[in-house]
Amino acid sequence: MQIAKVTAIPMSAPVPNERRHRTDLGTKVKSDATLIRVETDSGLTGIGAALGSPPIVAAIVEHELSAEVVGEDPMFSERIYEKMYNGSRSTPALQRGVAQADESRRRGVIMEAIAGVDIAVWDVKSQALGIPLYQALGAVRRAVRGYASGGWAPGDAAEAELAGYAAKGFTAAKMRVVGRDGFSIAKCVRRVEAARRGLGRDVELMVDAHGSLEVATAIKLARELEPFDIAWFEEPVSPDDHAGQAEVRRSTTIPIASGEREFTRFDFQDLLERRALDIAQPDVARAGGMTEIRRIAALTSAHGVRLAPHAWGSAVLFAASIHVAMAAPNCHILEVSQGYMPMMWELFNEPFDIRDGLVHAPERPGLGFTVRADALDKFRYVAGPEFEF
Repeated sequence: MQIAKVTAIPMSAPVPNERRHRTDLGTKVKSDATLIRVETDSGLTGIGAALGSPPIVAAIVEHELSAEVVGEDPMFSERIYEKMYNGSRSTPALQRGVAQADESRRRGVIMEAIAGVDIAVWDVKSQALGIPLYQALGAVRRAVRGYASGGWAPGDAAEAELAGYAAKGFTAAKMRVVGRDGFSIAKCVRRVEAARRGLGRDVELMVDAHGSLEVATAIKLARELEPFDIAWFEEPVSPDDHAGQAEVRRSTTIPIASGEREFTRFDFQDLLERRALDIAQPDVARAGGMTEIRRIAALTSAHGVRLAPHAWGSAVLFAASIHVAMAAPNCHILEVSQGYMPMMWELFNEPFDIRDGLVHAPERPGLGFTVRADALDKFRYVAGPEFEF
């Protein structure tokens, strides 16, 4: 079996005016994704998806990565990943057993494109084996606890919003430190206090700063939130400030989580060496696909750090994250978006199996899902930024 063709299709899902609101990231006006297809000469086709600007990702996939992937056997998934990662140095890298990454591919949009292709390769590989992808990776479970990820309501309205997540059966929920009413420490504490009332004491509560705080403010906020039994404080400072995150971690009893904007195991190695996190949150679409996220899971496990994959984007990326969660022994929980995300819930013919706060693995071969016939028309790409400021 050989890979015969690799294509990338830009997609968008506009956010209606009535569903828009401003956060620390800006006002989201649409969601973007790039669907990637890997076709083989045997008739099998795998799908992946990538973050990053869709036109740029599509150009990278079709004009750069495709030439390195076409003709390869998808069963050699590690080889294909190394070819994409090392670029022109892939042959000496594999001969010498030393990574020699192409300088343009170590991080950023090219790595996001590599991740998308890698997911599609693993989809084909596991289809060829006739088993679900998580079993091809090495299964450890068939279901994992999910957590409701949302929490933008201002002030005391956070009580009802978070209570609604618990009513769906979730035993854990996450809220943003910046709500629709903007940020101050006092506003955040009020919202967290309301959220805790809504959840009660038996449901875990996490908070996410999206890397928007400076170290001193993050430390002060963490100390204010300690009485509310917070399960983790996510991205308290910029992902570029690993030393600052380590400082925040040393200053609080709240566990620190991060990793959604890190690339490859080498970024996570630095976080681990600095003792900067308790929960690792690699995003399969940014960290390097299924191939590299397996390495990250093993690396973090060796340091006693748990895994909670970041799972935000299209249905393809959520499906891939489900398989990661089922295969990583140190994964204890999986993100389930509560935001407006039609490309997550309306892209596939098959629904996700989420019951009583648990996310269940698909049992069909490969990723286990098929794209709706009308999806590419429904989610036709719209040019322009995802956020307005």
